Amino acid sequence: MADVLSQNEIDSLLSALSTGAVDVDEIKRESEDQRIKVYDFKRPDKLSKEQMRTLQMIHENMARLLTTNLSTHLRTMVDFEVASIEQLSYDEFIRSLPDPTIIGISELYPFNGQFILEINPDIGFVMLDRLFGGLGKSFNKVRAFTDIEKVVLKRVFSWLLSCFPEAWENIIRVEPHLSELESNPQFIQVVPSNDMTILITLQAKIANTEGLINICIPYIMIEPIVDKLNAQQWFAKTRQEQTTKHIQSLKNRIKKARVELETELGSTYLKVSDLLYLQVGDVVKLDRQVNEEVEIRIGKHIKFKGIAGTYRKHRAVKITEVVNKGEEGEDDE
Repeated sequence: MADVLSQNEIDSLLSALSTGAVDVDEIKRESEDQRIKVYDFKRPDKLSKEQMRTLQMIHENMARLLTTNLSTHLRTMVDFEVASIEQLSYDEFIRSLPDPTIIGISELYPFNGQFILEINPDIGFVMLDRLFGGLGKSFNKVRAFTDIEKVVLKRVFSWLLSCFPEAWENIIRVEPHLSELESNPQFIQVVPSNDMTILITLQAKIANTEGLINICIPYIMIEPIVDKLNAQQWFAKTRQEQTTKHIQSLKNRIKKARVELETELGSTYLKVSDLLYLQVGDVVKLDRQVNEEVEIRIGKHIKFKGIAGTYRKHRAVKITEVVNKGEEGEDDE
């Protein structure tokens, strides 16, 4: 029996619970008594518990990124969290999807193959309603999407996929790409039916509507980096970014950056009438002596003081003083 129920099976179960045909207390007692988990040796789990925990951390990070990203675009309250991560066959995943639904067939360079990003129609319609200027209400009746709605949904998928590189960066650098959109799950075949996949289910709440977003990644797709899916690799990458060598490398890069220096030789006030009649060769008297120190700025901040003059027939400023942070702060105030 499949671990994932189809939409028809879910509807039948809810109907049986509401009519009383199924006793909830009896189900609870049976689940407590049953302590043996069925294991299919024909389709063994491909990933260890540690590797599954690493995928959990990757997608918890992705959930936080999606929350920030989509709340900005949709301009409403958005919340994502990882609901579950499990291993199942591709056929079981496809049979669990409603029809119609929103499916993005995507690629993830440098991995070979394709993976599926599926959005529950309820959540999809809420996103569309927000993007078209509505309050973010879901429709009671699920229907196929129009051509205009598909164009907008492609933009939504680009926002979702844009969070993949940062979420996976501690393991490998990835570049996601949306290949096509589909609404009927039966028309999609990215891997053979019996191939194992990793299904990451995200619980999404947008405005007052809740729904699921599924990420189905075939095992054969991520098999080349399975050995990197461990906590040591995850945290080692994080620690590496904070090593002394890395900090020194950043300092060296900053030292090579070019900054623009500005020197204010002085200031004065002129009447508009005087300004209009200025000619070449006229002398404008400033409020500062020739040998008086001038201020040297980087951006809006005074960093040095010096004497203006010439050096080898070029205009130059000789630095006489370095302004410390305290003096700089007084200047800004």
